[in-house]
Amino acid sequence: MDKSPDAFRTISEVAEELDLPQHVLRFWETRFAQIKPMKRGGGRRYYRPQDIDLIKGIRHMLYDQGYTIKGVQKLLRENGNQFVIAIGRGDVAAVEAITQKKLAEAKEKGAEEEMLVGKPRAKPSRRFFGLGGEEGPVSADDGRLSRDNRALLQETLFDLLECKRLLDQVR
Repeated sequence: MDKSPDAFRTISEVAEELDLPQHVLRFWETRFAQIKPMKRGGGRRYYRPQDIDLIKGIRHMLYDQGYTIKGVQKLLRENGNQFVIAIGRGDVAAVEAITQKKLAEAKEKGAEEEMLVGKPRAKPSRRFFGLGGEEGPVSADDGRLSRDNRALLQETLFDLLECKRLLDQVR
């Protein structure tokens, strides 16, 4: 019998779904305060759907993107749970929307240098992040980027900045 998508899941169900050992889930609870499964009598854990989505995002960042636990903690602290959940789902539009909101808030505060991955050395291009640009397809000689191309470039930038951060740690 399959459960409803909104049903709570036990630790064994989550571990099987995400292909993780149960002890890793318990460990992540100690490292990420945002993971808070409901505990019933005897310490049995029940994960809400939003807990599972957050864990998927954390798993993606740690295992697929190569982030450290501290790196993911920093992303969660600076950008919130929804950012990591969107990354875990592969929802580029949501990641871009959160990025746009973060940039708008930083602009209001007069601190555009504060970016999602830390403080860049060079001021980011306003066109790259889509500020003031029109949406929709653009011609090749137009000089503007389409929304999809901006999202792909932004994702590549995040990957490159993380690679640089990892290399700096080794030096």
